[in-house]
Amino acid sequence: MNTIPSVNLNDFTSGDPERKEQFVDAIGKAYQEIGFVALKGHFLDHKLVNNLYQEVKNFFNLPLEVKQKYEIPDIGGQRGYVSFGKESAKGKKEGDLKEFWHFGQYVENNPTLEKEYPDNVFVEELPAFNTIGKEAYKMLEKTARYVLRALALYLDLEETYFDSYIYNGNSILRPIHYPPITQEPKEAVRAAAHGDINLITLLMGAQGRGLQVQNHKGEWIDAIAQPDELMINVGDMLSRHTNNKLKSTIHRVVNPPRELWSTSRYSIPFFMHPISDMKLNVLDSCIDADHPKAFDDITAGEFLNERLIELGLIKK
Repeated sequence: MNTIPSVNLNDFTSGDPERKEQFVDAIGKAYQEIGFVALKGHFLDHKLVNNLYQEVKNFFNLPLEVKQKYEIPDIGGQRGYVSFGKESAKGKKEGDLKEFWHFGQYVENNPTLEKEYPDNVFVEELPAFNTIGKEAYKMLEKTARYVLRALALYLDLEETYFDSYIYNGNSILRPIHYPPITQEPKEAVRAAAHGDINLITLLMGAQGRGLQVQNHKGEWIDAIAQPDELMINVGDMLSRHTNNKLKSTIHRVVNPPRELWSTSRYSIPFFMHPISDMKLNVLDSCIDADHPKAFDDITAGEFLNERLIELGLIKK
């Protein structure tokens, strides 16, 4: 497979059983074969997207000393600002050429989870950054819920199987700024090859070149969405839960050609995480004689903690 398939969520939500079934089949097969789809028909309108990008640029244009006020120690970068070069891919010692921000869950009716998750960080200088970030978070979370409902049907599960696990889940909205490249990078790239930790990732801002996906032959292919599409991929949690039936595909963001070094790149992924006590044990329906159980039992919280240590974001 050398292109990213495109699907339309309106087919799933149409009320037409045939269109719904075709969507389930198309997205399920895409995730089995390459792990990525481009999705139209999501719940982000054009105005919200434009407003979010403007506020994200406003934040990253703030002076460094202002941004660093919002870098919170001892929480593994899970909320607020993470400065340039702090994060590296698993197994990579060079920091990625990026700075980013984390919006987290807005917990409803659950004091236990309110204590478990770090508080969201409020940027005093940019009130709209906070309100528009929250609105985008909610619309991406809603889109992700419907994608997971389709995948539940593809896996022969109850359609709402994932709903209770993702309600108040530990999901993250991450606006990323890849600043202009000012000198020859030795080994570093904007985002080194990696798989995502979570259930699924919804990516805004893949309209420009840079994002590449590795297919099963080991070839790197460009993943370029249309302006009205989100790029959505399977993460390691879902791949593990399905015994690798749904593929968590390795991807990267490569450095631009030298003539574009002076330009910034912005990207806004939404990492859909479940609540931490969700069991990621391999589904019985994904085990057979040809596909024996490939993973030990683990919870989402335990798995996330392991990976944050590997990424250098928290200490053992």
